[in-house]
Amino acid sequence: MDRKGWVMRAVEALRLATFKEIQRYLDEEGEPFSKKELLDTLKALVAEGLLEEKGGVYRPARKKGSAEAFRRLFGD
Repeated sequence: MDRKGWVMRAVEALRLATFKEIQRYLDEEGEPFSKKELLDTLKALVAEGLLEEKGGVYRPARKKGSAEAFRRLFGD
């Protein structure tokens, strides 16, 4: 599993998590990340829309509705 996969797994397991909680989870799973690696990965996942961040707390991004999927499939 790549870095993004591990971080997504951690956030999905924890639901709402701070940087330190995610880091602790990954350490316990045997996948230690440097602080920079973890921070860069979290920023990338937020930029891709897979995670949401507010006040230093991360959570999986809310799923878009079926209207959004329909729009993407058939265009506007």
